[in-house]
Amino acid sequence: MLTLEEAAQGFAAVASESRLDVLMTLVRAGPDGLTVGDIQNCVGIPASTLAHHLKFLAAGGLIEQQRAGRAVINRAAYERIEKLADFLMRECCADAKPARSAVRAGFVR
Repeated sequence: MLTLEEAAQGFAAVASESRLDVLMTLVRAGPDGLTVGDIQNCVGIPASTLAHHLKFLAAGGLIEQQRAGRAVINRAAYERIEKLADFLMRECCADAKPARSAVRAGFVR
């Protein structure tokens, strides 16, 4: 389970349209990941800007990077992404008041 600070770091990492686009590209790519060049071809971001976005996503724990010879393979950190989604959803409807129709029908007391 993520702490509030860990979740904030993860969400901050995708707080731009470009970084979210890069992350979604890696999610779609699957567990084999993509090289920087492959990502660049998919999203059309200049190499220097893409390097900045990848660094930000890695710092937020949302991607993993692995050197393979001269290339760097980038992969979505699926478990961490799932934990971020779970962080949001674990409080779902915790403070919601039951609808009056549900109370009248006897479903909620």
